[in-house]
Amino acid sequence: MPVLILITSFLESEYVEQIRAVDSSLEVIYEPTLIAKPRYPADHKGEPFERSAQQEEQWQKLLAEAEVVFDFDQTHLDDLPGLAPNARWLQTTSSGVARFLSERGYRERMPNTVFTNAAGIHAQPLAEFCFMVMTIFNKGFLRLMEEQKAKRWERYAGFDLSNRTIVIVGLGKVGQEVARLAKQFRMNVIGVKRSTSHADLDALNVDELYTPDALDKVLPRAEFLVLIAPHTAETENMMGEDQFASMPGGAVLVNIGRGALVDEPALIASLQSGHLRGAGLDVFKTEPLPEDSPLWDMPNVIVSPHSASTTNNENQLITDLFCQNLRLYLAGKPLINVV
Repeated sequence: MPVLILITSFLESEYVEQIRAVDSSLEVIYEPTLIAKPRYPADHKGEPFERSAQQEEQWQKLLAEAEVVFDFDQTHLDDLPGLAPNARWLQTTSSGVARFLSERGYRERMPNTVFTNAAGIHAQPLAEFCFMVMTIFNKGFLRLMEEQKAKRWERYAGFDLSNRTIVIVGLGKVGQEVARLAKQFRMNVIGVKRSTSHADLDALNVDELYTPDALDKVLPRAEFLVLIAPHTAETENMMGEDQFASMPGGAVLVNIGRGALVDEPALIASLQSGHLRGAGLDVFKTEPLPEDSPLWDMPNVIVSPHSASTTNNENQLITDLFCQNLRLYLAGKPLINVV
C-alpha cells in the first residue's frame, strides 16, 4: 500500500516534486484548486475562500484517506481529528503549536497521530529581526528618517551594541541563534531557560544562565530584553509593571514569543514615560492588533504583523525538514521535532 501524503497549504511545484522524489512508494496529493491561494511567499493560511459542495466532498475524501498530512488544514481546524482518522503523522509549518494542539484537544482526539513542528526553520529570520530592532534604536534610524523627510542635516551620536547586556528569555533554537549573533557583536549575553541542569554555556552562546525564577535578578541588567518563550500558565503576563520598572532606563524590548507574555497596558505606560527607550513587537495579545491600540502611533514602537519569521525561502527549508522526517518515517525511526 502506498503512503498517501496530503498537502493542505500552498507549496511551490518544485517542492511538491522534491517530496515525491523521496520514495517511489509515496502517493503525494497536492490539489491547488482545493486550498487557499497564498497572499505572500510561504503563506500557509492563504486568502479566504470557499469550496463548492463537490470540491468539499472531494477534499474530505482525501482527508479521510491520508496517512501523512502536511500542515494544518485551515478550513477544518476544529473538526480535523474526525475527518482524518487514518492520519499517523502531521507535519506543521509553525513552531509554537503545543498550545494550539492542547486547546483543540488534538492529542486526545488523535491519539495515534504524531505531530512534528518546524522548530529551527525560523531561527535565522527571527534573530535578524531582533538585531534589526536593536540597531534601529541604537543608531537612531527612526530619527534619521524624520530628519531626511525634513531635509535637515544635523549630526548626532548613536550607540554601539558591544559591551551592552542582552537578556534572552527562551533558549531554544531561535534563542541560541540570537545569542550566537549577540556574541558576534561582542555583547554580554544572559540566557533564561526552563532548565539549566547539565547546560553547556559555550554551546548555548551565553555568558550566564538562569532559570525563570531568577528573572527579577537579571532584569535590572537587561539593556535589551528578547522574549522568545511560549505562552504557558507560567509565562502569561511575565512582564508587567514591576518587571518593566526594574529594567534599566533606556532599555529596549523585543517580543517574538507570544503577545500573552506581556502586560500591554504596563508596556505602553513604560514606553510613554520614556523609561523604556523602545520596543519591537512581532506578537500581540490580540491579533490583528486593534486599530485603537496606542502602540500603532507611538514613535518608539515598531509594530510587525507577526511576520518576523516569514521569508521567501521558508517553504524550501520546511520541505527539506519534511523530507528528512519522511525518510525517518518510512524507515520506522523516531521523527525530528516531535511536539
